[in-house]
Amino acid sequence: MEISRVRELTREKRYDEALPGAEALCAVVPQRREALYLLAVNQRCLNRISAALATLEQLEREHPSLARLYQERGYCYMSLRDAPRALTAFEHAVHINPVLKDSWQALESLHRMTGNPDKAATAAAHLTTLKQLAPAILRARSLLADGDLDGAERLLEASLTVSPDPGAARSEYVRVLLVRQKYAEACGQLDLLIEQEPHNPDYRTLLAAACAGCGDHETAILAYQALLNPAPEYAHLHVLLGHSFKAVGRQREAIASYRAASQARPGFGDAYWSLANLKTYRFSEDEITGMHAAIASDDLPPIDQVHLHFALGKTLESCGQYAESWTHYARGNALKCAETCYRPEYVEINTRRQREICTPEFFTARAGVGVQDPSPIFIVGLPRSGSTLIEQILASHSLVEGTQELHNIPRMVEELQGRSEPADPRYPGALLDLAPEEFRKLGERYLNESRAYRRKNVPFFIDKMPNNFRHLGLIHLMLPNAKIIDARREPMACCFGNLKQLFAAGHEFSYDQEFVARYYRTYVDLMRHWDTVLPGRVLRILHEDVVEDLEASVRRILNFCGLEFEPTCVDFHKTMRSVSTASSEQVREPIDRGAVGQWRNYRRWLGPLEEALGDARIRYRE
Repeated sequence: MEISRVRELTREKRYDEALPGAEALCAVVPQRREALYLLAVNQRCLNRISAALATLEQLEREHPSLARLYQERGYCYMSLRDAPRALTAFEHAVHINPVLKDSWQALESLHRMTGNPDKAATAAAHLTTLKQLAPAILRARSLLADGDLDGAERLLEASLTVSPDPGAARSEYVRVLLVRQKYAEACGQLDLLIEQEPHNPDYRTLLAAACAGCGDHETAILAYQALLNPAPEYAHLHVLLGHSFKAVGRQREAIASYRAASQARPGFGDAYWSLANLKTYRFSEDEITGMHAAIASDDLPPIDQVHLHFALGKTLESCGQYAESWTHYARGNALKCAETCYRPEYVEINTRRQREICTPEFFTARAGVGVQDPSPIFIVGLPRSGSTLIEQILASHSLVEGTQELHNIPRMVEELQGRSEPADPRYPGALLDLAPEEFRKLGERYLNESRAYRRKNVPFFIDKMPNNFRHLGLIHLMLPNAKIIDARREPMACCFGNLKQLFAAGHEFSYDQEFVARYYRTYVDLMRHWDTVLPGRVLRILHEDVVEDLEASVRRILNFCGLEFEPTCVDFHKTMRSVSTASSEQVREPIDRGAVGQWRNYRRWLGPLEEALGDARIRYRE
C-alpha cells in the first residue's frame, strides 16, 4: 500500500484499514518518516497508546526535529490524562514549528484545564493570528519548520498567481528565498513589493538583508540607517547595521551600532555576542557586570542565554580567566547543542557513500564532462581553519575577486538529495544517474548564479564555502578546471576554535566535543579519498605553515592558481574588501603568531576532544 493511501484512510478515520498499511510500509522502509508518523497516529486512534509512544520514540531517534511527532506525543498523553507531559510535548512541538494550529489549540485547552489563564490566553492569541494567515502561507511555514525548504519555495512560488493576497504570499516567498540564500532572486521580488508599497518598513528591512546577502553592504547600510532614523528603538536593526559595518571594515561604526542595540534592549544577547565576535573589542567592567546580571535573570529567552554565554566566554578568555571562560563556553555549547538535534552518523554515512561511489573508474567514465571555465577558486575545509586568511591573500591579487561563502553547491546537493532519508540518502548515488550533459548544465548554472556576487571585472573569483569539501567529486565533474584549496589547521586548535564560536546558522557539529572531533576525522578521511581518486586536484595549505612562513605560502598558493606573485598578497591586511565571516577583523591585521596555541589554555577541559580525535591528530598532516 502506498503512503498516500494510508494517509487518506487515516484522514477518513478508517484506522483498522490504515494501520496494517502503515505497518507494512515500516517493515519495508523502517526509517521512513511519514510511515512511522502515520503508524503512531493510527495506533493512538485505535487506543494502542503504549505502542504509539514506542513508535514515536523510534521516530524521534531518526527525526528529532519533526514537530508533528511531539504533537502526536501530546495527544497520546492527553489520552492517558497526563496533562504535564502533554503540555511539555505540545510546547516542544510549537517551539520547533510555531504554525501548528492543533498544538496551540491543545495548549489553550490544557492551560485552562490546569488553571493557567495567562498561558491559555497566549496560546489563544497565537491561534487567532494563525487563523488569519492564508493556507498556502501556513503550509509553507510548516514545510520550512520541517526543513523542506525546496517544498516551501515551490509552494509559495506557485501561490503568487492564485493568492487572494499576493503581497503577503510574495513577502513570505522572499523570506524563504533569504533562508535559502537566494539573495539576488529575493531582491527582484522585493522590487515588486516596494513598487506597490514604497514605505513599507518590513519590505525595506528585507531588502536591506537581501543586499547584505549579495555582498552589497554599502546599500544595506544606507537602508538600515533610513529604517532606524524614525525608529531608533529597534535593537535588531542596530545589530544588522553593525554586521554590515563590520563586513566593510568600519569597526568603530559597528561597535557603536552593537552598543546601541544593547542600550535599546537590555539583555539582548546578540548585541553582546556581536561585540565579542569582533575579536578586538574589550568590554568594560560595567558591561561584564550587566551580562552576568542578564544571564542570571529567570525570564531571559534561551537564545539570549546562548549569546551571552559565548560572549562571556570570549571576554573572560581575553582576560586570562580560563576556568570561568570555559564554564560559559560549555554552557553555551550545551544549550545550543540541545536545540540542534545534530546526528553525526548522517555525515559519516554520506562520507562512506562518497568513497564507495566516487571511484577512479567513476571519474574515468565521465572524463571531459562539465564546463571548462577556470574562473572559480574553491577554498574548503572546516570553519576556523584559516580559510578566510587564504581568501584574503588571494583576494589581494589584482586578478582575483573574493566573494563570500556561496551556497550554490549545497543547494544543488540539496536538490539531488530530494526528500530521501538521512540514513539512506539519494546523494551522492544520484550522481550515477546524471547524463554527461547534466554536469555541464550544473556547471553553467553555478557560474550564472555566482555572477550576482561578483563586483569586479577580473578573471577569477573565490567561493569560500568550507563544507564544499564534502562535494569535491561533484565540483570536479561540473567545473574540471576550477582550482580547489584545502585550508587545514591542527585539529585541536581547529576544533577548539569551533567550540568557542557561535555561528549565525549551520555548522551544528561545532557545539559538542565528540561531534566536532568526528566531523574533523570525517573531513580528513574524505580529503584523503579525494587525493587518491583525483591526484593533484587539491592544494593543501596548513595554517601553521602560513603563520610560520607567509611569503613562501603565498607563492605556493599563487603558483597553484597560475598567478604571478604580487606583494599585495603578502600585505593582505591592507586590502579593503567586504568580509562577512567570523575572521573579518583578524584578516585586517598582520598575522598573530600567538593565536596558534590558544587551545592549550583549555587543555584540562578538552580531554573528550583529544580522545575522540584519536590518530587524526597525527594523520591531518599526511
